[in-house]
Amino acid sequence: MKKSIAGAVAAVSVLLFTITTHSQNTSVQYKTTIVPSYPLSLAYNKTTNLVFPYAIKSVDRGSRDVLAQKAKGVENILLVKAGRENFAETNLSVITTDGKLYSFLLNYSVNPVLLTISFAKDTAVDGRYTSQSGSNEAEMEFTAEKISREKRMLHGIKHKKFEMRLRLNGLYIKSDVLYFQLEVRNNSNLTYDVDMLRLFIRDQKKAERTASQEIELLPLYAYGDTSSVKPQSTSVVVFAFPKFTIPDKKYLLIQLMEKDGGRHLHLDVGNRMIVKAKPSE
Repeated sequence: MKKSIAGAVAAVSVLLFTITTHSQNTSVQYKTTIVPSYPLSLAYNKTTNLVFPYAIKSVDRGSRDVLAQKAKGVENILLVKAGRENFAETNLSVITTDGKLYSFLLNYSVNPVLLTISFAKDTAVDGRYTSQSGSNEAEMEFTAEKISREKRMLHGIKHKKFEMRLRLNGLYIKSDVLYFQLEVRNNSNLTYDVDMLRLFIRDQKKAERTASQEIELLPLYAYGDTSSVKPQSTSVVVFAFPKFTIPDKKYLLIQLMEKDGGRHLHLDVGNRMIVKAKPSE
């Protein structure tokens, strides 16, 4: 059963991908984000548990035949089951506090194969979900809030475009968790609505026809406003990740995408910077 769950998680670990469409009459690129729906079977007399990496912000059921509620005392686990037997196919949409949308296509099953599905890089211990690093969310929140107030310690890692600037101000380590302090500056008079902020470990540039790999890193915790940056203002956010280093001939890509816009920003970070992360007290 554990292998089945692990396989399912691996299959849906990347829920978002981007298709770039080139207009025939302009050089501007338009990006359309498509969110695939994950197939999910529900039973009438069994509960399916969905574990997310962030707290659940909103839940929308396509039909009243589906019952859904957050687990008592836990903000990132959703309990789902069929409200009646043999319900017609419907859907479920979940939005978490990091702004990510999870879409599910629901069908009835007397005996679902999977009853617990985790989209977080967590490990179940005695029925409780704890991060692989061993740090709980309260500790990470305390550390991230403190780091958000730290003065800039890194220089030169920034990207400017269309009156926007993305900058890596600091890298910190505590209890085997890496914290990235990122600053987004909006020098324009237009609100910058964030579509997504993602981190990848990517191959360095290769010759054409050579296959490349990229691995998306899923954060354990995010601190700060990750939804938008107001005009003429600065937003500081802190992301926490399980400790990692970068293999040879690869680099870390930090990618900030604007919703319904083209002011996309990115940062390239090498392993030399990662291993110099400053301890956080």
